[in-house]
Amino acid sequence: MMYNREAEQSVIGSILLEEEVVKDVTLRADHFNDRRHQLIYEAVCKIDQAGEPVNLVTVTTELQKNINEVGGVSYLSGMAQSVPTTANIKHHQRLILDAYRNRKTKEQAIQYASNPSEEALDLMMSRLETYREEGMVLEEPTVYDTLLEIARDMLHPPADGLTGFATGYSDVDSMTGGTQAGDLIILAGRPSMGKTAFALNLAGHHCKQGGRVHIFSLEMGRKALLKRMLSCEAEIHGQKWQKGCFSHSEFERCMQTMGDMSLWQLHLHERDTTVAEVRARVRHSMRKDKHTKPMIIIDYLQLMTSPGRHERRDLEIGAMTRELKQLALELKVPIILLSQLSRNVEQRKDKRPLLSDLRESGNIEQDADMVAFLYRDDYYNWTGGKKDEVEFLISKQRNGPVGNVGLRFMKEYGKFVSRTKTVESNIS
Repeated sequence: MMYNREAEQSVIGSILLEEEVVKDVTLRADHFNDRRHQLIYEAVCKIDQAGEPVNLVTVTTELQKNINEVGGVSYLSGMAQSVPTTANIKHHQRLILDAYRNRKTKEQAIQYASNPSEEALDLMMSRLETYREEGMVLEEPTVYDTLLEIARDMLHPPADGLTGFATGYSDVDSMTGGTQAGDLIILAGRPSMGKTAFALNLAGHHCKQGGRVHIFSLEMGRKALLKRMLSCEAEIHGQKWQKGCFSHSEFERCMQTMGDMSLWQLHLHERDTTVAEVRARVRHSMRKDKHTKPMIIIDYLQLMTSPGRHERRDLEIGAMTRELKQLALELKVPIILLSQLSRNVEQRKDKRPLLSDLRESGNIEQDADMVAFLYRDDYYNWTGGKKDEVEFLISKQRNGPVGNVGLRFMKEYGKFVSRTKTVESNIS
Protein backbone atom coordinates (compact mmCIF):
# COMPACT_ATOMS: atom_id res chain seq x y z
CA MET A 1 0.00 0.00 0.00
CA MET A 2 1.42 3.40 -1.06
CA TYR A 3 -0.93 5.52 1.06
CA ASN A 4 -2.93 4.80 4.19
CA ARG A 5 -5.38 7.66 4.57
CA GLU A 6 -7.16 6.18 7.58
CA ALA A 7 -3.89 5.69 9.52
CA GLU A 8 -2.81 9.28 8.85
CA GLN A 9 -6.18 10.63 9.99
CA SER A 10 -6.09 8.44 13.08
CA VAL A 11 -2.66 9.67 14.19
CA ILE A 12 -3.55 13.33 13.75
CA GLY A 13 -6.95 12.80 15.32
CA SER A 14 -5.36 11.13 18.35
CA ILE A 15 -3.00 14.10 18.81
CA LEU A 16 -5.89 16.56 18.65
CA LEU A 17 -7.99 14.44 21.00
CA GLU A 18 -5.32 13.97 23.68
CA GLU A 19 -2.46 16.49 23.68
CA GLU A 20 0.05 14.30 25.57
CA VAL A 21 -0.08 11.76 22.73
CA VAL A 22 2.20 13.98 20.62
CA LYS A 23 5.12 12.92 22.85
CA ASP A 24 4.66 9.33 21.63
CA VAL A 25 4.76 10.22 17.92
CA THR A 26 8.13 9.85 16.19
CA LEU A 27 7.04 10.67 12.65
CA ARG A 28 8.24 13.47 10.36
CA ALA A 29 5.93 15.57 8.23
CA ASP A 30 7.19 13.97 5.01
CA HIS A 31 6.16 10.52 6.30
CA PHE A 32 2.59 11.60 5.63
CA ASN A 33 1.44 11.34 2.02
CA ASP A 34 -1.53 13.75 2.12
CA ARG A 35 -0.36 17.37 1.81
CA ARG A 36 -3.10 18.44 4.23
CA HIS A 37 -1.78 16.08 6.86
CA GLN A 38 1.78 17.28 6.29
CA LEU A 39 0.76 20.89 6.96
CA ILE A 40 -1.23 19.94 10.06
CA TYR A 41 1.61 17.85 11.48
CA GLU A 42 4.14 20.65 10.82
CA ALA A 43 1.90 22.98 12.84
CA VAL A 44 1.64 20.38 15.62
CA CYS A 45 5.45 20.08 15.80
CA LYS A 46 5.94 23.86 15.97
CA ILE A 47 3.44 24.14 18.82
CA ASP A 48 4.99 21.25 20.73
CA GLN A 49 8.55 22.58 20.27
CA ALA A 50 7.41 25.96 21.62
CA GLY A 51 6.20 24.20 24.76
CA GLU A 52 2.55 25.04 24.12
CA PRO A 53 -0.37 22.56 24.51
CA VAL A 54 -1.42 20.85 21.30
CA ASN A 55 -5.18 20.98 20.75
CA LEU A 56 -7.78 22.00 18.19
CA VAL A 57 -7.55 25.69 19.13
CA THR A 58 -3.75 26.02 19.05
CA VAL A 59 -3.42 24.04 15.82
CA THR A 60 -6.11 26.14 14.13
CA THR A 61 -4.33 29.30 15.27
CA GLU A 62 -0.96 28.08 14.07
CA LEU A 63 -2.33 27.15 10.64
CA GLN A 64 -3.93 30.58 10.13
CA LYS A 65 -3.99 31.27 6.37
CA ASN A 66 -3.46 27.58 5.58
CA ILE A 67 -6.57 26.52 7.48
CA ASN A 68 -8.70 26.34 4.34
CA GLU A 69 -5.98 24.42 2.50
CA VAL A 70 -6.17 21.62 5.09
CA GLY A 71 -9.96 21.38 4.90
CA GLY A 72 -10.98 23.93 7.53
CA VAL A 73 -11.76 23.58 11.21
CA SER A 74 -14.47 21.03 10.43
CA TYR A 75 -11.90 18.63 8.95
CA LEU A 76 -9.69 18.94 12.05
CA SER A 77 -12.56 18.42 14.49
CA GLY A 78 -13.90 15.55 12.38
CA MET A 79 -10.59 13.68 12.69
CA ALA A 80 -10.52 14.18 16.47
CA GLN A 81 -14.13 13.00 16.86
CA SER A 82 -13.61 9.92 14.69
CA VAL A 83 -10.92 8.46 17.00
CA PRO A 84 -12.53 6.17 19.60
CA THR A 85 -9.23 5.62 21.48
CA THR A 86 -5.60 6.72 21.29
CA ALA A 87 -4.36 3.29 22.36
CA ASN A 88 -3.67 2.21 18.77
CA ILE A 89 -1.45 5.15 17.80
CA LYS A 90 1.78 3.10 17.63
CA HIS A 91 0.13 0.63 15.26
CA HIS A 92 -1.12 3.47 13.04
CA GLN A 93 2.34 5.06 13.05
CA ARG A 94 3.78 1.80 11.76
CA LEU A 95 1.19 1.68 8.96
CA ILE A 96 2.16 5.23 7.91
CA LEU A 97 5.85 4.29 7.89
CA ASP A 98 5.14 1.14 5.87
CA ALA A 99 3.33 3.19 3.23
CA TYR A 100 6.14 5.79 3.24
CA ARG A 101 8.78 3.10 2.67
CA ASN A 102 6.75 1.63 -0.18
CA ARG A 103 6.51 5.05 -1.85
CA LYS A 104 10.22 5.68 -1.46
CA THR A 105 11.11 2.22 -2.73
CA LYS A 106 9.05 2.80 -5.86
CA GLU A 107 10.60 6.25 -6.31
CA GLN A 108 14.16 4.89 -6.04
CA ALA A 109 13.40 2.01 -8.39
CA ILE A 110 12.06 4.41 -11.03
CA GLN A 111 15.15 6.62 -10.70
CA TYR A 112 17.46 3.65 -11.06
CA ALA A 113 15.54 2.27 -14.06
CA SER A 114 15.84 5.62 -15.83
CA ASN A 115 19.65 5.66 -15.50
CA PRO A 116 20.99 2.26 -14.38
CA SER A 117 24.62 1.92 -13.33
CA GLU A 118 26.64 0.27 -10.56
CA GLU A 119 26.98 3.61 -8.77
CA ALA A 120 23.24 4.27 -9.00
CA LEU A 121 22.55 0.77 -7.67
CA ASP A 122 24.83 1.32 -4.65
CA LEU A 123 23.14 4.65 -3.92
CA MET A 124 19.68 3.11 -4.26
CA MET A 125 20.54 0.24 -1.91
CA SER A 126 21.95 2.64 0.67
CA ARG A 127 18.85 4.82 0.59
CA LEU A 128 16.54 1.81 0.81
CA GLU A 129 18.47 0.63 3.87
CA THR A 130 18.01 4.08 5.42
CA TYR A 131 14.26 4.02 4.70
CA ARG A 132 14.01 0.51 6.17
CA GLU A 133 15.62 1.65 9.42
CA GLU A 134 13.46 4.77 9.80
CA GLY A 135 11.11 4.62 12.73
CA MET A 136 12.49 1.30 13.97
CA VAL A 137 12.87 1.15 17.72
CA LEU A 138 16.08 -0.74 18.34
CA GLU A 139 16.54 -2.55 21.62
CA GLU A 140 19.35 -0.76 23.42
CA PRO A 141 21.86 -2.61 25.62
CA THR A 142 21.31 -2.31 29.34
CA VAL A 143 23.69 -0.49 31.68
CA TYR A 144 24.78 -3.90 32.98
CA ASP A 145 25.66 -5.08 29.46
CA THR A 146 27.70 -1.94 28.83
CA LEU A 147 29.53 -2.23 32.16
CA LEU A 148 30.46 -5.82 31.26
CA GLU A 149 31.83 -4.60 27.93
CA ILE A 150 33.95 -1.97 29.72
CA ALA A 151 35.25 -4.63 32.13
CA ARG A 152 36.26 -6.87 29.21
CA ASP A 153 38.09 -3.94 27.60
CA MET A 154 40.01 -3.40 30.85
CA LEU A 155 40.96 -7.07 31.14
CA HIS A 156 42.06 -7.32 27.51
CA PRO A 157 43.69 -4.01 26.54
CA PRO A 158 45.06 -3.67 22.99
CA ALA A 159 48.61 -4.96 22.60
CA ASP A 160 49.91 -1.66 21.18
CA GLY A 161 48.17 0.41 23.86
CA LEU A 162 46.00 2.15 21.28
CA THR A 163 42.21 2.05 21.33
CA GLY A 164 42.00 3.41 17.78
CA PHE A 165 43.90 3.18 14.49
CA ALA A 166 47.58 4.17 14.75
CA THR A 167 48.48 7.37 12.89
CA GLY A 168 52.15 6.52 12.43
CA TYR A 169 53.23 9.37 14.72
CA SER A 170 53.94 8.19 18.26
CA ASP A 171 53.51 11.62 19.88
CA VAL A 172 50.11 12.07 18.20
CA ASP A 173 49.05 8.55 19.22
CA SER A 174 50.10 9.10 22.83
CA MET A 175 47.73 12.09 23.03
CA THR A 176 44.83 10.61 21.08
CA GLY A 177 45.08 6.82 21.38
CA GLY A 178 44.89 6.78 17.58
CA THR A 179 41.95 7.70 15.37
CA GLN A 180 38.89 6.41 17.21
CA ALA A 181 35.94 4.52 15.73
CA GLY A 182 32.84 6.70 15.67
CA ASP A 183 34.83 9.96 15.83
CA LEU A 184 34.53 12.91 13.48
CA ILE A 185 38.03 14.40 13.26
CA ILE A 186 38.50 17.84 11.71
CA LEU A 187 41.92 18.55 10.20
CA ALA A 188 42.14 22.21 9.26
CA GLY A 189 44.66 24.76 8.07
CA ARG A 190 45.27 27.57 5.64
CA PRO A 191 46.16 26.68 2.02
CA SER A 192 49.62 25.10 1.50
CA MET A 193 49.95 24.03 5.15
CA GLY A 194 49.96 20.36 4.09
CA LYS A 195 46.43 19.17 5.00
CA THR A 196 46.06 16.85 2.01
CA ALA A 197 49.63 15.57 2.35
CA PHE A 198 49.10 14.77 6.05
CA ALA A 199 45.81 12.99 5.29
CA LEU A 200 47.54 10.92 2.59
CA ASN A 201 50.30 10.05 5.07
CA LEU A 202 47.64 8.78 7.50
CA ALA A 203 46.02 6.78 4.69
CA GLY A 204 49.33 5.23 3.64
CA HIS A 205 50.22 4.19 7.18
CA HIS A 206 46.78 2.68 7.73
CA CYS A 207 46.94 0.70 4.48
CA LYS A 208 50.42 -0.60 5.31
CA GLN A 209 49.01 -1.97 8.58
CA GLY A 210 46.43 -3.96 6.61
CA GLY A 211 43.59 -1.47 7.01
CA ARG A 212 41.14 -0.15 4.44
CA VAL A 213 40.88 3.52 3.50
CA HIS A 214 38.26 5.43 1.52
CA ILE A 215 39.46 8.82 0.27
CA PHE A 216 36.83 11.18 -1.11
CA SER A 217 38.77 13.85 -2.98
CA LEU A 218 36.61 16.69 -4.22
CA GLU A 219 39.55 18.79 -5.38
CA MET A 220 42.07 16.38 -6.90
CA GLY A 221 41.77 13.44 -9.30
CA ARG A 222 42.85 9.88 -8.43
CA LYS A 223 45.93 10.01 -10.68
CA ALA A 224 47.22 13.15 -8.95
CA LEU A 225 46.51 11.63 -5.52
CA LEU A 226 48.40 8.44 -6.36
CA LYS A 227 51.39 10.43 -7.64
CA ARG A 228 51.52 12.29 -4.34
CA MET A 229 51.35 9.02 -2.40
CA LEU A 230 54.10 7.54 -4.58
CA SER A 231 56.26 10.61 -3.92
CA CYS A 232 55.78 10.15 -0.18
CA GLU A 233 56.36 6.41 -0.06
CA ALA A 234 59.25 6.25 -2.59
CA GLU A 235 60.69 9.67 -1.66
CA ILE A 236 60.52 11.10 -5.16
CA HIS A 237 60.54 14.87 -5.56
CA GLY A 238 57.05 16.06 -6.47
CA GLN A 239 58.32 18.19 -9.37
CA LYS A 240 59.65 15.10 -11.11
CA TRP A 241 56.08 14.21 -12.15
CA GLN A 242 55.83 17.48 -14.07
CA LYS A 243 59.19 17.18 -15.76
CA GLY A 244 59.08 13.43 -16.32
CA CYS A 245 62.85 13.00 -15.79
CA PHE A 246 63.40 10.14 -13.35
CA SER A 247 66.76 8.66 -12.46
CA HIS A 248 67.31 4.92 -12.58
CA SER A 249 67.11 4.61 -8.78
CA GLU A 250 63.94 6.71 -8.64
CA PHE A 251 62.33 4.54 -11.29
CA GLU A 252 63.22 1.37 -9.37
CA ARG A 253 61.94 2.77 -6.07
CA CYS A 254 58.72 3.87 -7.75
CA MET A 255 58.13 0.47 -9.36
CA GLN A 256 58.71 -1.28 -6.02
CA THR A 257 56.32 1.13 -4.27
CA MET A 258 53.70 0.62 -6.98
CA GLY A 259 53.86 -3.12 -6.35
CA ASP A 260 53.34 -2.58 -2.62
CA MET A 261 50.52 -0.05 -3.11
CA SER A 262 48.69 -2.32 -5.54
CA LEU A 263 48.04 -4.64 -2.57
CA TRP A 264 46.61 -1.88 -0.38
CA GLN A 265 42.90 -1.74 0.39
CA LEU A 266 42.74 1.82 -0.90
CA HIS A 267 39.60 3.25 -2.53
CA LEU A 268 39.65 6.65 -4.24
CA HIS A 269 36.44 8.48 -5.09
CA GLU A 270 36.32 11.67 -7.16
CA ARG A 271 32.69 12.47 -7.86
CA ASP A 272 30.86 11.78 -4.57
CA THR A 273 30.01 15.15 -3.04
CA THR A 274 27.13 14.43 -0.64
CA VAL A 275 26.96 12.56 2.64
CA ALA A 276 24.45 10.14 1.10
CA GLU A 277 26.93 9.25 -1.65
CA VAL A 278 29.73 8.78 0.88
CA ARG A 279 27.47 6.50 2.94
CA ALA A 280 26.49 4.47 -0.12
CA ARG A 281 30.12 3.91 -1.18
CA VAL A 282 31.35 2.89 2.25
CA ARG A 283 28.37 0.68 3.10
CA HIS A 284 28.76 -1.14 -0.22
CA SER A 285 32.42 -1.80 0.62
CA MET A 286 31.60 -2.94 4.16
CA ARG A 287 28.97 -5.36 2.88
CA LYS A 288 31.68 -7.08 0.82
CA ASP A 289 34.06 -7.30 3.79
CA LYS A 290 32.31 -7.17 7.15
CA HIS A 291 35.48 -7.79 9.16
CA THR A 292 37.63 -4.78 8.15
CA LYS A 293 36.56 -1.41 9.51
CA PRO A 294 37.69 1.37 7.15
CA MET A 295 39.01 4.85 7.73
CA ILE A 296 37.23 7.60 5.79
CA ILE A 297 39.04 10.74 4.60
CA ILE A 298 37.15 13.61 2.94
CA ASP A 299 39.07 16.41 1.20
CA TYR A 300 37.48 18.80 1.86
CA LEU A 301 34.34 20.00 3.72
CA GLN A 302 33.72 23.27 1.90
CA LEU A 303 33.49 21.47 -1.46
CA MET A 304 30.73 19.14 -0.27
CA THR A 305 27.11 19.81 -1.15
CA SER A 306 23.80 19.13 0.53
CA PRO A 307 20.64 18.16 -1.38
CA GLY A 308 18.49 20.10 1.08
CA ARG A 309 17.74 23.82 1.00
CA HIS A 310 19.41 26.09 3.55
CA GLU A 311 19.09 29.81 4.11
CA ARG A 312 22.83 30.28 4.65
CA ARG A 313 25.99 28.39 3.73
CA ASP A 314 27.07 28.04 7.36
CA LEU A 315 23.77 26.29 8.15
CA GLU A 316 24.37 23.91 5.23
CA ILE A 317 27.91 23.19 6.49
CA GLY A 318 26.54 22.57 9.98
CA ALA A 319 23.93 20.14 8.62
CA MET A 320 26.63 18.18 6.76
CA THR A 321 28.95 17.90 9.79
CA ARG A 322 26.03 16.59 11.86
CA GLU A 323 25.30 13.98 9.18
CA LEU A 324 28.97 12.99 9.02
CA LYS A 325 29.16 12.60 12.80
CA GLN A 326 26.04 10.42 12.70
CA LEU A 327 27.62 8.40 9.86
CA ALA A 328 30.79 7.83 11.90
CA LEU A 329 28.70 6.52 14.79
CA GLU A 330 26.46 4.45 12.51
CA LEU A 331 29.37 2.70 10.75
CA LYS A 332 31.65 2.75 13.83
CA VAL A 333 34.56 4.18 11.82
CA PRO A 334 36.72 7.31 12.11
CA ILE A 335 36.00 10.07 9.61
CA ILE A 336 38.81 12.55 8.96
CA LEU A 337 37.33 15.68 7.45
CA LEU A 338 39.65 18.32 6.00
CA SER A 339 38.53 21.91 6.32
CA GLN A 340 39.66 25.36 5.27
CA LEU A 341 40.22 28.25 7.65
CA SER A 342 38.95 31.79 7.23
CA ARG A 343 41.34 34.64 6.38
CA ASN A 344 40.99 36.02 9.93
CA VAL A 345 44.14 34.15 10.88
CA GLU A 346 46.16 36.28 8.43
CA GLN A 347 45.21 39.47 10.28
CA ARG A 348 46.77 38.46 13.61
CA LYS A 349 50.38 38.78 14.68
CA ASP A 350 50.37 35.20 15.97
CA LYS A 351 49.00 33.26 13.02
CA ARG A 352 48.49 29.97 14.82
CA PRO A 353 44.89 28.89 14.10
CA LEU A 354 42.08 29.09 16.64
CA LEU A 355 38.76 27.23 16.71
CA SER A 356 37.03 30.49 15.74
CA ASP A 357 39.00 30.47 12.46
CA LEU A 358 37.11 27.48 11.07
CA ARG A 359 35.61 28.73 7.84
CA GLU A 360 31.79 28.81 7.67
CA SER A 361 32.03 27.07 11.02
CA GLY A 362 28.33 26.48 11.75
CA ASN A 363 28.35 23.45 14.04
CA ILE A 364 31.80 22.18 12.98
CA GLU A 365 33.36 22.66 16.40
CA GLN A 366 30.29 21.30 18.19
CA ASP A 367 29.97 18.15 16.08
CA ALA A 368 33.67 17.27 15.95
CA ASP A 369 35.21 14.91 18.48
CA MET A 370 38.63 16.30 17.67
CA VAL A 371 39.80 19.46 15.90
CA ALA A 372 43.46 19.66 14.87
CA PHE A 373 45.29 22.36 12.94
CA LEU A 374 48.50 22.28 10.90
CA TYR A 375 50.74 25.32 11.26
CA ARG A 376 54.07 26.00 9.53
CA ASP A 377 55.95 29.03 10.77
CA ASP A 378 58.21 29.11 7.68
CA TYR A 379 55.12 29.70 5.51
CA TYR A 380 54.84 33.20 7.02
CA ASN A 381 58.47 33.82 7.96
CA TRP A 382 60.59 32.86 4.99
CA THR A 383 63.83 34.04 6.58
CA GLY A 384 63.25 33.58 10.30
CA GLY A 385 60.85 30.63 10.28
CA LYS A 386 61.99 27.19 11.38
CA LYS A 387 62.44 25.35 8.10
CA ASP A 388 60.42 22.15 7.63
CA GLU A 389 58.98 22.24 11.17
CA VAL A 390 55.22 21.81 11.53
CA GLU A 391 53.01 22.14 14.57
CA PHE A 392 50.11 19.69 14.87
CA LEU A 393 47.81 21.66 17.14
CA ILE A 394 45.09 19.66 18.87
CA SER A 395 42.67 22.42 19.91
CA LYS A 396 39.73 20.22 20.85
CA GLN A 397 39.54 16.60 21.90
CA ARG A 398 36.36 15.34 23.49
CA ASN A 399 37.99 12.42 25.26
CA GLY A 400 41.59 13.51 25.62
CA PRO A 401 44.05 16.36 26.15
CA VAL A 402 44.75 19.30 23.89
CA GLY A 403 48.25 20.36 23.01
CA ASN A 404 50.95 20.70 20.39
CA VAL A 405 52.90 17.94 18.62
CA GLY A 406 56.01 18.82 16.64
CA LEU A 407 56.47 17.20 13.23
CA ARG A 408 58.82 17.59 10.28
CA PHE A 409 57.44 18.16 6.79
CA MET A 410 59.60 17.01 3.91
CA LYS A 411 57.74 19.22 1.48
CA GLU A 412 59.49 17.95 -1.66
CA TYR A 413 58.07 14.47 -0.95
CA GLY A 414 54.84 15.50 0.80
CA LYS A 415 56.01 13.43 3.74
CA PHE A 416 55.49 14.05 7.46
CA VAL A 417 57.79 12.46 10.04
CA SER A 418 58.29 12.81 13.77
CA ARG A 419 60.90 15.39 14.71
CA THR A 420 62.74 12.81 16.80
CA LYS A 421 63.01 10.43 13.85
CA THR A 422 66.23 10.28 11.85
CA VAL A 423 65.45 10.85 8.19
CA GLU A 424 67.57 9.44 5.41
CA SER A 425 66.53 11.03 2.15
CA ASN A 426 67.11 9.24 -1.14
CA ILE A 427 69.38 11.39 -3.26
CA SER A 428 69.57 10.56 -6.95
